[in-house]
Amino acid sequence: MTAMFESGVDKAMPMPTAPGALEDAHARVVLDDWERRWYGEPRFKYELVRSYEEAVFALREHGEGAKALAGGQSLVPLMNLRVLRPSALIDLNGIVAIAPQVEGGRLSLSAMTRYSQVLLSELVRCQTPLLTAAIAYVGNVRVRNRGTIGGALAHGQATSELAAVALALGGEILAYGPTGTRLIDAEEFFVGHLKTDLRPEEVVTGLRLEVAQSRQGSSFTELARRSGAEAIAGVAANVTLSPERDVIGGVRLGLIGVDERPVAGDRTILSSLLGRIPTPAEIDDVAAEVTARTAPVTDSQSTASYRRRLVRVLIRRALTEALQRAEERASAE
Repeated sequence: MTAMFESGVDKAMPMPTAPGALEDAHARVVLDDWERRWYGEPRFKYELVRSYEEAVFALREHGEGAKALAGGQSLVPLMNLRVLRPSALIDLNGIVAIAPQVEGGRLSLSAMTRYSQVLLSELVRCQTPLLTAAIAYVGNVRVRNRGTIGGALAHGQATSELAAVALALGGEILAYGPTGTRLIDAEEFFVGHLKTDLRPEEVVTGLRLEVAQSRQGSSFTELARRSGAEAIAGVAANVTLSPERDVIGGVRLGLIGVDERPVAGDRTILSSLLGRIPTPAEIDDVAAEVTARTAPVTDSQSTASYRRRLVRVLIRRALTEALQRAEERASAE
């Protein structure tokens, strides 16, 4: 059976049939010709690795065009659209993920940990409730079952919920390459549109986040066109009360959808909240000032002006809720 196309230069060119037909030499030629004409040359080399050392060696061996494949929830769609045309795929799925664990006041997550594993982890829920809250917004069940912590960080998407949490919780990204392991602060990791501080032959191996303290509260909120869709904008807030008295001792924000990359809320502006309990009006003023330092863009999802109005509301909501939760935890001591 053949399929006829109404556009293109070869309307009568047959579409390839079932994969079994590829055993026939003629069918293989037809498939190659069809893919080249309609989609461009999709060929790439593939290598499954079972350790990060093997991954780095493979990336060096295959050169600049090689890409690491983790969950594939961002990489594969870009390949389908021919936005990315890697010369080789280095499959990291042979690497076993280490279960989440707390070390030195930080939650350590293996790069190959799936979103769904994070959601189901009681340790994560207790130690970093902000992470659990944010991951619940990621995609749908299929995406969460396949998507990985390392893959999401390496992709560097401007609307990544995980990135917002990393910025709000003082995240540190572990990257392994030919020279060994580097520890990269989350605020320095995201450098541009789908660009990170990862070097060409490095892979993300883990993420470390500060665990929740007794006088600390957090909140995550975002707005999307529909459940599971990419966020128009989002905010992760983390507020800590001073140990001596019930005033703010620390505050951090992670913002997504407001720049070409995930960004942290301006620390100078946020410092105006320290040493006191701000009124709702004062929180709104801070939200307005933080928003003024952002650089949202207009795209198919939203206009830049709408994003500015939206993120101000989201910052106000996230800060207010995080402060309330911090006060509740402090009063329970």
